[in-house]
Amino acid sequence: MLWAVLTTGVLSGCFSSRDSARDRKVLVLGIDGLDPHLLHQYMREGRMPNFERLEQRGSFRELGTSIPPQSPVAWSSVITGMNPGGHGIFDFIHRDPRTLQPDFSISRVEPPAHTLKLGSWVIPLSSGRAVLLRHGQAFWQILDAHGIPATVVRMPSNFPPAECKSRTLAGMGTPDMLGTYGTFSFYSSDPLDEPGARSGGNVYPVEVKDGRVSARLFGPHNTFRRDAPQVSVDFTVWIDPVQPVAKLTVQDQELVLQPGEWSEWVQLRFPLVPGLESATGICRFYLKQLDPFFKLYVTPINLDPSHPALPLSTPRSYVHDLWEHAGFFYTQGIAEDTKALSDRVLSDGEYLEQAKLVLGEQLRFLDLELGRFRAGLLFVYFSSLDQNAHMFWRAFDRDHPGYDPEVAAKYGGTLAWFYERIDAMLGKALARLDDHTTLLVISDHGFAPFRRSFNLNTWLLENGYLALRPGTALDTADLASGVDWPHTRAYGLGLNGLYLNLRGRERYGTVAPGGEAEALRDELQQKLLAVRDPATGLAPITRVDKAEDVYTGPYVPEAPDLIVGYNRGYRAGWKTVLGQFSPVTLEANTEPWSGDHCIDYTLVPGVLLSNRPVAAPSPRLTDIAPTILAEFGIPKPPPMVGHSVFLEAGAKR
Repeated sequence: MLWAVLTTGVLSGCFSSRDSARDRKVLVLGIDGLDPHLLHQYMREGRMPNFERLEQRGSFRELGTSIPPQSPVAWSSVITGMNPGGHGIFDFIHRDPRTLQPDFSISRVEPPAHTLKLGSWVIPLSSGRAVLLRHGQAFWQILDAHGIPATVVRMPSNFPPAECKSRTLAGMGTPDMLGTYGTFSFYSSDPLDEPGARSGGNVYPVEVKDGRVSARLFGPHNTFRRDAPQVSVDFTVWIDPVQPVAKLTVQDQELVLQPGEWSEWVQLRFPLVPGLESATGICRFYLKQLDPFFKLYVTPINLDPSHPALPLSTPRSYVHDLWEHAGFFYTQGIAEDTKALSDRVLSDGEYLEQAKLVLGEQLRFLDLELGRFRAGLLFVYFSSLDQNAHMFWRAFDRDHPGYDPEVAAKYGGTLAWFYERIDAMLGKALARLDDHTTLLVISDHGFAPFRRSFNLNTWLLENGYLALRPGTALDTADLASGVDWPHTRAYGLGLNGLYLNLRGRERYGTVAPGGEAEALRDELQQKLLAVRDPATGLAPITRVDKAEDVYTGPYVPEAPDLIVGYNRGYRAGWKTVLGQFSPVTLEANTEPWSGDHCIDYTLVPGVLLSNRPVAAPSPRLTDIAPTILAEFGIPKPPPMVGHSVFLEAGAKR
């Protein structure tokens, strides 16, 4: 391609003979959810001395986020330098218009295409595979093509890892061994802990008998067997009759735990074919209590980094290298178990300890890779600010429905504590910089309170755009069952998506493409923007964008027809996300998940800091990939829509 041929000529003026492209190093710290307003506040309070040093040395800018400002969408834009119309990730949740079934947007795992059935056994004749659904070239793949080494640790929206020569570790989007984004297990003898599935895990009833608890850990489904039964391993807990301590035995391992104590990582072997095939996973145990009831939490069973059952890195040996140097670690894409806190399986303090363990692992990755960073690019991702802003916003926001003075007294400083840890991390990075290294600190979006839910499908139902079949109960209806599609013109799915029931696209489409569809979109825009919350007098929705007005690229036809941008303090209700219904359109959010960012993108910009002056007055996420390439003298390829943030004022962009 022409852009590749011109590599050495177009940007040769950017480097002196002493400071060539191959001498350059670029360090990128990707900090999910780093909010510019909170960062400024904590800097004024003297909590963030290293961020202050970096701003004084270089630049601090707000960074325009993606539309919508969801992490998989935003990081896909960082990776590709394209907006969602180019990379095809529009939400956490996508849907098949022919079946209307929701699905995760980042990746899917496909079974073998050909199998042989022998009795109760199923013999694969071809390999299954994991498929990355993000489109477009990653910036490190372009670096590969120009001989620039790169290490990319836990990049979201990169499972399975895009094929390349670089060392990469998959991040957000990586499943656990059950194929989910995280399913915990909770074992309890308390009759008040209702057994069964929760939104983020399973509760199993157990009995303490003669000081012993016997139970099973459930692993992957065995696709070598007909009907793919779930594989499990037995474990036993022996409770000391005198001391508050218990011994847990699983396979050939023994753990001794006290109430309130976390175990180290435990490796589990799940037999698939006796004597021939097994899968290994890892988990941690948390002994919540022994008396008056036995309660034990087990993390989601993560893919084992020493023997991963699915591809986690490029090359495949890199994840094993990390394990050898840093020990076992969460391979699950979203490691903090926010669901266990939301389901009240873990308390605030117990969840917080788990979140600190996650941060500790990510800091070890940075220490390891900084120690061997000699050339090229190093990117390391941190999740703590995002996940803990979600869970602890209620601890300092007095206007939040979930605000509790006792919780505030104990945990009101939690988010600030994580910001301080990130500042200390930045200090380590600053100490390693030399004159040949460009540092970028970026966040994908900021944050806002989530005080009230707007239930989009309920609003559509009440306003005549969606209909349910007669006799359908609202609390059990969803898009797959209960909707009267011949009388439905629009539906909501995902955190920001609104779709028309379009004829020729949806299975039971009723809205004609062209003029009828355009008139309906205009009408929905106007009516949604006119909604007012009677409890606050505020507009829950501050913008509604048509896909073609904000996206460019080949995948625009796959986007939601309208992207709903919520006001600060509001967000789509949880049932809306999966295409379900709530009894009311607007309701207070009293859940621990109390902060969010999946709103009007203009209200939650991210952050860009650099040790070099940034010339771009209004940089965006799509500028990051072209900036990295330009640092190595590589012109951006045509699909990228961004530009280097270091272009001098007045330079052609």
